[in-house]
This record gives sequence, structure tokens and C-alpha cells, in this order.
Amino acid sequence: MMMSSTTCSISTTTTAEEHGGGATAITAVHPDIIQTHILTRLDGPTLASTSCASSHLHTLCTEENLWKKICNSNWPSTAHAGVQDAVSRFPSGHRSFYSDSFPALHQHHHQPAARRRPKSKNNENNMFDTLELISAVDVHYGSELVYSKVIMTETVSGWFMCSPFRIDLLAPKEIVPAPVKFDGEEGKCMARVEENMRLSWIVIDPAKKRALNLSSLRPVEIRRHWLTGEIQVLYATAMAAGGASSGVCGEFVNCKVVVTCGGKDGGDLQVREISMQVEDMEGKIINGKDSLVILHDAMEGKRRKREIGEEKMMHEMFLESRREWRLRKQNRERRLDMVCVAAGVSIFMAFWMFVLFG
Repeated sequence: MMMSSTTCSISTTTTAEEHGGGATAITAVHPDIIQTHILTRLDGPTLASTSCASSHLHTLCTEENLWKKICNSNWPSTAHAGVQDAVSRFPSGHRSFYSDSFPALHQHHHQPAARRRPKSKNNENNMFDTLELISAVDVHYGSELVYSKVIMTETVSGWFMCSPFRIDLLAPKEIVPAPVKFDGEEGKCMARVEENMRLSWIVIDPAKKRALNLSSLRPVEIRRHWLTGEIQVLYATAMAAGGASSGVCGEFVNCKVVVTCGGKDGGDLQVREISMQVEDMEGKIINGKDSLVILHDAMEGKRRKREIGEEKMMHEMFLESRREWRLRKQNRERRLDMVCVAAGVSIFMAFWMFVLFG
């Protein structure tokens, strides 16, 4: 299985005879010692690289419990029974799940239209195999877990297919405290939140045995609401809309997770809303049917290593693409209006010519 977030380096195990010294072959170390005292200390990318070093290490590094502990450590929500049941059906269990969920999507915002991947008719035809989507969400502030939840979303009803696709995690009056003080001083609290708050929103399709992390690791934007003064923390990932129906405006969509925080000056910051939705170039929330096609295409797409600052840059590129798209649309509408006006004037003049000289 390919781990796109890591680079495998092939090495050769050497023996004591080759060096004439005291080196010990890795195969001479008891497997229990390697797994218990060495491999359990590695993170996911390092463990994946280690598995490429030799066939012996590959066997040890692909042990299911190692990857289960790594997944549960990175994303506490994955310990949920519903998530465990879904992940157990993946081709390589938690190792496959980690490979899907850890790296970022590989998207090219300025790829020429002729080279873009064509619409996935297969995904459109088979999307009804998906009966539900599982969202595993974790919010951290620094090293502390602030909130963790798993929510199931059915995907077969007419209401889901036709309604705007939006998932809200918190109940209307539910409040989650965060370990940071809220103050009204412009920029001070916002800077702390932007630096320390991390979010992961993994969507799992149990039927297709695939997963996808929809959230940027760090916030791509943070702002004060102009009316309420609440802090809105935005995590976003841009995805290609090529597999969706013609009703989706533009070539890209934006999967946006918004964490809304508030509180009283001097008190603890309170998380009051966590929501996820998929928007088109017009900023309109896409319905469930089109969102499902887009998510399936993204799950089948390539992954890449997350680079610090890259997600924010990609978000800004998406916003620039949105501005350009809106400008082109306005120009088209302006030209259409001029054609309609000219046609109306021509018809009016022709009518009066007929009345006067007919």
C-alpha cells in the first residue's frame, strides 16, 4: 500500500562480519523487543518509512495494533465503536485508514482545463452504494483535547439528496470550554487561537472503505463577526468539482469547517458552533447529491504531504479563483444584458416602423 505522506528509504541490514566490529543484524533482535520498545515510539510517517527498510521490518511495522494506537493517538474520535467497525473493513485496517486520512488532498488550482480529470460517471452511478457517511472530528488546543465527536449522516433519503449539505456538531445551546482566556482586545485572543487550535474532520465511507480528512490542519482564516464580535476560525480544503453535476458553479468547491467561539472578557473562551459545509464558487452550499459525488472523487484522488503554510496559500488561491470566476460571470451577464437591450430596441423600432409605414 502506498503511503503518500512519507518517502520510503531502502536500506540494507549489515552484519558484524561485514564490518568486522560489534554491529548486530536487526534480524538478531527479538521481534517482541522491536515492536514493544522501538516501533511503539514512532509516529505514522516514521513507521511507514521504517516498513520500507527490509522485508523483516515490513512484517513487524504492518501489525494492526501499532497503526490502531497511532490512529487513536492522532484522532481520539477513531476509538469510537462505529469508526472501529468501519475501519476494520478497510483493505489493511488502520494502516489503510491512516494512509487516507493523514496526508492532504493533491489538488492543482491552475491546471489547464484540458488536463483536468474528466467527470467520474462511475462515481455518479455507484454513489447509491453509500448508505451513510461517518464524521470523526477532533479539536485540540495545543496538546489538550478540547472536543471529540463521531456523527453518522444518512445519504439515501430524498431530503439528503436535495437539501444543502451541512453538518453541525454542537446542539443549539451546547458550549465547549477551551483552555484560553477570551478578551476583547483586537487581535490578541485571535492570534493565540490561530496559533494553537487544531482541527481534524475525517469523513469515512464504510461502503467504499475509504476515508478523507476534509479539514486543513491549521486555520486558513480567522476573523471577528461584524455583529456579534464572536471569533470565527475557518479550516478549509479546496476540491475539484469535475465529478459533480452541471448544477455546481465553477471548477472547484470549498469544503469549509467553521469553529465559532465567544465568551465574556476575562473568562474562558467558549466554542459555540462547529459546522462543515461544501460551497461552490458563488458561495452557495451544494446539495447532498452533488457533495457525495465530489467526496467520492476526492477519496479516489491522490494525496500529498502537508506543508506548513501551504493550506493557507491554497485557500487564498481558491478565493482568487472565486473572484476571477465572479468577474467573468458579471461580464457575461453584462454582455447578455446589452444584447437583450439591443434586441428590445430593434423590436421596438421595427414595430413603430410597421405602424407608421405599414
